[in-house]
Amino acid sequence: MPDSEGSGIIQAIGEFGPVDAEAFRAIVASGEPAVLRGLVADWPAAAAGRDGGAELARYLSALDCGKPAGCVVGMPAIHGRFFYRGDMQGFNFGRRDAAVGDVIGQLLRQAGDAEPLAIAMQSAPVDEVLPGFADANPMPLLPGVRPRIWIGNAIQVATHYDSTDNIACVIGGRRRFTLFPPEQIANLYIGPLEMTPAGAPVSMVDAEKPDLARYPRFAQALEAARTAELAPGDALYIPYFWWHAVRSLDPLSVLVNYWWNDVREEMPPVDALLHAILALGALPPARRAIWKGMFDHLVFHTEGDPVAHLPEAVRGVFGGLAPERKRELAAHLARSLGSRS
Repeated sequence: MPDSEGSGIIQAIGEFGPVDAEAFRAIVASGEPAVLRGLVADWPAAAAGRDGGAELARYLSALDCGKPAGCVVGMPAIHGRFFYRGDMQGFNFGRRDAAVGDVIGQLLRQAGDAEPLAIAMQSAPVDEVLPGFADANPMPLLPGVRPRIWIGNAIQVATHYDSTDNIACVIGGRRRFTLFPPEQIANLYIGPLEMTPAGAPVSMVDAEKPDLARYPRFAQALEAARTAELAPGDALYIPYFWWHAVRSLDPLSVLVNYWWNDVREEMPPVDALLHAILALGALPPARRAIWKGMFDHLVFHTEGDPVAHLPEAVRGVFGGLAPERKRELAAHLARSLGSRS
């Protein structure tokens, strides 16, 4: 990773030894990322990973049920960086489905190649592709949360966010994570919202080789960045909406992650964001400023509870709606959008 100009080495993410559930709740409450060294060191999968790629390959292949999952594949020319094409009209990789054993076999066959294909199985539900893995390798902090597996070689994932909390557990190879706080969004130069490599918007800046002449504010993002390198058995807690770039460093790299959300969202906030962009984005600056005041007061409560002066019975959407009224409001919003399409 580059240094931010004039500020030396990027700040390391805080580290903790193996933690229990109570200590982990305190970490989550802090809102800060945390390296959890050795959290899953006693997993059989992590032990296999520490013994090397061949042993981990045997372990995972023995659990493989043959069900295919989504993978991305890029030519050697992309140097492992899954991203947009130069013309921004598509992506520099293709998609295919494959079983875990087939992916691992391909990765091992090309492990010694000077210019291998970039390959990654992404976010495959563990219970679907590796039955028995979760029972043999239980997550001590999040019982009941569905694990997902990521398998690939030395690849680079663009800086993106998750709209959940996340624990990422390395079981094979080494991974380097670079995180940026949510408030750095203006310095990350976000790409298209509608066309994304994997669902969430990504930064247009190569976090490993940033072009600061083209993206000068990224230097400020680097000043706020945190980084860590994980080995098999280590885990990383990534808080809600922290942007993160991920680099896998070895020919066989395997990670298992757990997404969860302790906060109930009535609707995906990104839908409200897109609606607001459509409704307000083209207004003159003076009118946008008026609506910013409305949002600050009514949505973000910058001046406290905006309806504290009203009886609870007439607070409407602010006081919580009955399920039937929520459905009516959702239908109204759908009609409103549909009538303008």
